[in-house]
Amino acid sequence: MALTLGIDVACRAAHQATLAADGKTVWRGRKFWTRPADLERLWNDLDLEDPGELTVVVEPTRNAWIVVAEWFRRRGTKVVMVPTTQSSDLRKYYSKHTKNDRIDSELLARLPLLHPEGLREYSGQGPADPLRRLTKQRSTMVKRRTAVFARLDALTELLGPAWYEAMNARYGIAALEFLARYADPHVVIRLGQARLSRFLIGRSRGAWREDRAAALILAAKETLALWDTGDGDGMDFAELAADIAHEAEQALFLTGQIKEIDERLANLYADADPDGIVASAPGVGPTISAVIAGRIGDPHRFTSLAAVRAYSGLVPRVSQSGVSKVESSITKAGDPLLREMLFAAADHARKVDPQIAAKYQRLMAGDRHHSSAICHLATIMLTRIAACMRNGEHYVLRDVDGTVITEAEGRIIVQQRYQLEPRRRDNVRHKRMRERRKEAAGQESQESPSAPTSGPADTQPTSQHVA
Repeated sequence: MALTLGIDVACRAAHQATLAADGKTVWRGRKFWTRPADLERLWNDLDLEDPGELTVVVEPTRNAWIVVAEWFRRRGTKVVMVPTTQSSDLRKYYSKHTKNDRIDSELLARLPLLHPEGLREYSGQGPADPLRRLTKQRSTMVKRRTAVFARLDALTELLGPAWYEAMNARYGIAALEFLARYADPHVVIRLGQARLSRFLIGRSRGAWREDRAAALILAAKETLALWDTGDGDGMDFAELAADIAHEAEQALFLTGQIKEIDERLANLYADADPDGIVASAPGVGPTISAVIAGRIGDPHRFTSLAAVRAYSGLVPRVSQSGVSKVESSITKAGDPLLREMLFAAADHARKVDPQIAAKYQRLMAGDRHHSSAICHLATIMLTRIAACMRNGEHYVLRDVDGTVITEAEGRIIVQQRYQLEPRRRDNVRHKRMRERRKEAAGQESQESPSAPTSGPADTQPTSQHVA
């Protein structure tokens, strides 16, 4: 007899559980909280002789499901997860016009019989895994800092273009420290070149010296000349400097946080992949290797390499009927951070790996868009990395004939044989963009009805008026 416990997990309310035996409901709507006493009471109500005969089905709900799933897994039961999109579709089939926690728990309890292929066994700690969680946190920090940099760009534009040139259009530590204190051109001029030089030397570890201080003072003078109206109705530089200082301090804080996260990631990745199998792939640096190892987790939890590709969301959508088969854009149904890192790794690997470069050249020869070709290469990279992880072997760089080569030799081979002209890539991109615009508008051969004609206007009346 197959026992299934469907649990509809709530974040701020009581969970509801339904027990089914061979698809038939035994009891339903049992409410409990994520507390030791409630879980023990529910466990005693199950009255199991062998915990292995029970399958617990949960739907991932934020992070609240992790504690429940881990509690049951430690008791020896099998815990499976259900994708939220699939459970939503099945819920509509089960009860189209009503949705409540009791129905959800009943659906989850019957799901192993209704759709066994949609279940994925819970292994590891999921979002509770520190490497997986930290990689996501780093990505969030980087995006926040990028937004701060965009706001700094907008505010610095009010000071004039000379400030970008003086800071090399970069927001390093020295530039952010400078903007956090001396974004007012009046203050920069009063500070003087000698004191400003000492400040920049200390903050940049000697990279910025007297010439940089002179450029910043010249930029401050240019800003005052741009805003000199003669009637005193100019820019309030003190208020502008305060706004810039707030953004620069946020960027400094986020930069420090990202640096600390990178140190923690290095240690966690060393524990998760002590042999450095993921890092052995071309185009995979410290950050990308930590993301791939953290987001994939245990590679053996996937039934096949095709399942790993589907998890990334890099596989195309397929619509097949009879003899017709259409493959459109990628599904994007998997982990977005994993896709982002694989895209960056594939774009770099095509410059090092001759096999990847040859594939890229063939794709671009068929008028493939650059981003589409890189997505295809990212799928190949993921398949190879996952295969290496499952087999416990390092990524081996090879020529197209199978000869083992070094990374330096791979760069030379790619430059000599598979270098693609930038103009060729731009022409393909512009051609694809024009075709997509025509397809979207549906006006490949249509003319505007208001366009002027080349012939003379017809002065004859279109109808005859009878009095």
